[in-house]
Amino acid sequence: MTGTTTKPTLTNLDRCDRCGAQAYVRVVLPGGSDLLFCRHHAKSHDSKLREMAVEYHDESDKLTVGS
Repeated sequence: MTGTTTKPTLTNLDRCDRCGAQAYVRVVLPGGSDLLFCRHHAKSHDSKLREMAVEYHDESDKLTVGS
């Protein structure tokens, strides 16, 4: 796995490839294609995704808990 991503930050238009919820994680694969995941699905598949990723860009810190 390598450094920071060159792709733009995720917006509310970016959707999880698994369920369609707002995406907070972008996984760039060796061929250059990327996958987008909500926090739930990124966590569910975390170890496998990190193993395969060339880049792993996580913006789930944008989520607020509580209030």
